[in-house]
Amino acid sequence: MADKTAKPKNVDEYIAGFPPEVRGQLQKIRETIRSAAPESEETIKYGMPTYVLAGNLVYFAGYKKHVGVYPVPAGDEAFQEELAPYRAEKSTVRFPHIRPVPLNLVEKLVRFRIKEQAGE
Repeated sequence: MADKTAKPKNVDEYIAGFPPEVRGQLQKIRETIRSAAPESEETIKYGMPTYVLAGNLVYFAGYKKHVGVYPVPAGDEAFQEELAPYRAEKSTVRFPHIRPVPLNLVEKLVRFRIKEQAGE
């Protein structure tokens, strides 16, 4: 798990602070977000990777047993059903390290957030 006392300067440093098996998951999530929102700016806010596009678009964070992605958009009923197994709180999904991250779901989440921010 990352050293919470050292604040990473960028996403590369953030990901490097985790064990190799977690790093791989974080990197895949990062690549998925960047692919779904190529115009977004990658930065660190609140100590975690943040993607900014007309405001804060999406964040992700690594933990001992899971990766969290925030915030979760409203979306339609089918989208909500897909998210249900990963819901933690109202605006959070958690992907446990013991299973592959559903990257297609992460991509959908990012695309929904882009639409939300655009007021669609």
